Amino acid sequence: MSRSGETKVTIKVEQESNLRLDRYLSDHPELDLSRTRIQKLIESGLVLINGDTPNKKQTLSVGDKIEITIPPPEPSLVTPEKIDLNVVYEDDHLAVIDKPAGMVTHPGAGNRTGTLVNAMLHRFGTLAISSATDRPGIVHRLDKNTSGLLIIAKSDKAYGELQKMMGQHLVKRTYHAIIWGHLTDSSGTINLPLGRSKRDRKKMAVATGGRSAITHYQLLERFRSYSYLELQLETGRTHQIRVHLAHLGHPVFGDPEYGGRDKSIRGLFAPERPLAKQLLSMLPRQALHAIRLQFEHPITNEKIELESDLPSDYKRVLEILRAEGA
Repeated sequence: MSRSGETKVTIKVEQESNLRLDRYLSDHPELDLSRTRIQKLIESGLVLINGDTPNKKQTLSVGDKIEITIPPPEPSLVTPEKIDLNVVYEDDHLAVIDKPAGMVTHPGAGNRTGTLVNAMLHRFGTLAISSATDRPGIVHRLDKNTSGLLIIAKSDKAYGELQKMMGQHLVKRTYHAIIWGHLTDSSGTINLPLGRSKRDRKKMAVATGGRSAITHYQLLERFRSYSYLELQLETGRTHQIRVHLAHLGHPVFGDPEYGGRDKSIRGLFAPERPLAKQLLSMLPRQALHAIRLQFEHPITNEKIELESDLPSDYKRVLEILRAEGA
């Protein structure tokens, strides 16, 4: 007798597969489960082959009977909230959200409500099961005060495949940033490892022995005291773009945590400081926007390319820089 909410699925292997059990089930059309989820079911004894408990590496033969017990998902620790979302793409498997600056991606210490996850649970009802119950559907994140495009997994199958694609750098993520000053070259690659800052554990820093972090950049416009860049992430470490640029002495304009506000004003010639203060008052956050996403749909293989408009406050700062030639 099955428990309430439990699902039982029986699959008979009709033709020679010679595949590992976990691989066979993750590719099976009757199931909508990621390979990671299937491996956890196997490890928990919830998958049987011909009545016996297998391991995930077991290969299959014609006639094998696979019985799978899928327990109901653990209740989310997050409360759904009715919050407006700008959904720019949606199907049964995933969605892409244009996140505003000021919204935290998922709940954490001090932020249990008002997050993107709270809003998504209200909008979509259910999301893919992820590694943490307070992060359903979250494949990658944007910092609270970074705006732009974010992929959300609605199905477990999509979650597993998107995680794999992220690890293989198959999701192209492009950002636009205004920075203080000018980099030496108009294009290039920043390859500096990142780890937790020894001075402030809430921040990241370039660190010997840290995790590999690679950012590609291209100059879009050069102003007297600022630059407008396009950047692409090869890896996706916490605060990666912000820390890389700050380490080179050119923090993202407006960045309150990595020297992009008052500290940078002090480095300007006195006549340029009033304009800098005016622009900072218009943009109380970092001028960093996830402007473009390009990837192949993990289920349908459709090529998806989405672009987001710059927020109005960000646009206005650029307009003034162009008009002033600053």
